[in-house]
Amino acid sequence: MNKRLIGLSALVGALFAGLGMYTASSQATPDSPQANAVKQLMSKTLPDSGGKQQALTQWKNKLLVVNFWATWCAPCVQEMPELSALQQEMAGKSVQILGLGIDSPSNIAEFSKKYQIHYPLFVTGMDGSELSRQMGNQAGGLPFTVLITADGRVAKSYLGRLKMDELRADIAKFSAEKPK
Repeated sequence: MNKRLIGLSALVGALFAGLGMYTASSQATPDSPQANAVKQLMSKTLPDSGGKQQALTQWKNKLLVVNFWATWCAPCVQEMPELSALQQEMAGKSVQILGLGIDSPSNIAEFSKKYQIHYPLFVTGMDGSELSRQMGNQAGGLPFTVLITADGRVAKSYLGRLKMDELRADIAKFSAEKPK
């Protein structure tokens, strides 16, 4: 009887030890710094080029092309007409381009009036520089663009002037991915 009780206790102990190890190994790993940056970005409400506050959650569950730029950055300004044309090309698809201006509200408002840009432009000021660093822009250069999947992960980043053929191919690739 005593041997049975000891055997049963050992079996129950082994069962609970195995269950504990399984539970510990199946715990979710912490989010990457980039995933936290995406969550931070998507929780923001930012002023658009007209000064109206816009919640970025309105583009949740879309493939996002987030372009960090400034009015004083020549390559940024040069790629904007191409991004604008791309946004028009992507109309009706689940892809959205967002311009995050690391600049003053007055400069972005003036720029927006001068040029016809067909995607939303937002004012982030210098906070945008820190956010771009959190998303992988360790050099701190502009333009810096991040492709964010519909499930909220950074799929790819681009430092410098965009190559539109590469961006189109990446959009096609990550648009075809099923959210996890």
